[in-house]
Amino acid sequence: MTVTQPQHQPQRRGRRIMMTDEERDTFLTEQRTCRVATVSADGRPHVGALWYVWDGTSLWLYSITRSRRWVQLTADPRLAVVVDDGVEYGDLRGVELSGSAVLVGEAPRTGEPCPELDVPERLFTAKNFGLDTMPHDGRHAWLRLTPDAIVSWDFRKLG
Repeated sequence: MTVTQPQHQPQRRGRRIMMTDEERDTFLTEQRTCRVATVSADGRPHVGALWYVWDGTSLWLYSITRSRRWVQLTADPRLAVVVDDGVEYGDLRGVELSGSAVLVGEAPRTGEPCPELDVPERLFTAKNFGLDTMPHDGRHAWLRLTPDAIVSWDFRKLG
C-alpha cells in the first residue's frame, strides 16, 4: 500500500527550522496531545486539548460528541490543530495542521463495523490505553483531518 503525503503549502519563513516529512511524521506519531481550534457561528474561537493519532496522512481526533468543539465542527468543519513540545526556547518544536474535519463512523461511536476506523482505532488504543481493543463508551466519535496546510518548526536545528 502506498501512502501519499498530504499536499501542503511551502513554508516561507523558517526554512532552516522546518521539519522534514519524516521528522514530522515521527513527531506526530510520538506525541499524544494536540490543541484543536474551532470557531463558533458568531466568530468566537475555541481551543481545547485532545488526544489524537496520526496515520501518516490524516490526524484522527476522538472527541466527545456533546462538546463545544463537536457542535462547532458540525456547523463549520474548518479547524486548526497544533501539536507542540519543548520547555526551553531552543527545544521548541511543533506542527500546525489545518483543513476541514470529516466525521467517520457512527456518532457517538458504539463499535459498529467500520473498516475505515480499523487502523486509527488500533493505533489510538495501543498509544493511549495500551490495549488491543478500542473501548467504546457511547460518548465519543471520530473526526478525520486530512490537512490542506502543514507548517512545522524545530528550534533544535538552530544549534
